[in-house]
Amino acid sequence: MTLPLLSRSPVAFQRTLLALALAAASASASALPQFTWDPAAAGLNGSSFTADNLLVSNYSTITFGAGNTFTESGYLAISATQLGGLTLPSSGLNSDYGFYIQFSGSGTLSQGGNPATTPTLGTLNTLTYTLYGYNGTSSFGFAGNTPTETATGEVALASGSLVLGTVATTPLGDGTFNPSANAKLTLNWLVPGFQTSSPAYNMALTSFSNTTSQVEPFVGGFRIRQGGGSVNFASAVPEPSTYAMLLAGLGAIGFVARRRTRTDK
Repeated sequence: MTLPLLSRSPVAFQRTLLALALAAASASASALPQFTWDPAAAGLNGSSFTADNLLVSNYSTITFGAGNTFTESGYLAISATQLGGLTLPSSGLNSDYGFYIQFSGSGTLSQGGNPATTPTLGTLNTLTYTLYGYNGTSSFGFAGNTPTETATGEVALASGSLVLGTVATTPLGDGTFNPSANAKLTLNWLVPGFQTSSPAYNMALTSFSNTTSQVEPFVGGFRIRQGGGSVNFASAVPEPSTYAMLLAGLGAIGFVARRRTRTDK
């Protein structure tokens, strides 16, 4: 069971408030930026659609290394598209055609330990990805600890690399744990006309949270099978209102942190 906010450590409490401030800034500044994808521009069977969010299913392997380091790799299968919080009709997605993201990365845990018993916090140091489109269907899974996919005739649609990212795991007290991750990535479109937006987007924003039923531990790491996540897009420079909300949130964090310091003495 998750600890109440006030019973967590000051560091964990401040991190929680920062996450809430970021979420508030994002939600209050504006709705998610809309984009239009035209699969036909890449020779795919689908028709053009407008969305503001992609729901993805995560198939990945995380392996722990020496010195609190870790590596990860896998596939993010795009399962559905959303607009204004509503899931759009599939219109052939994952039947006539589909998309997936192949990625690999590495990082360092600043707070390590056994994720089944100890909360972990970490930073992504590297991450690269490629977005692919394909006609027909594909299945995703594992061969041992190696993520697999079965699509054929893939077309590379976009690629990018890490700007910043964080990871964490939360033990639930029964030997299980929930992993999560967030990242901001560069975005380089490889097929002209596939995505259109105004202004043009050059950033990809991702967030993942996985339940215990989607986590498969093994010696030295764990697999995530059909985990949950989302991807949306933005320009590199936030709106001024986003900065204002973020600064207000950071100010609140400082105030609460100082108050907790006085109270804890």
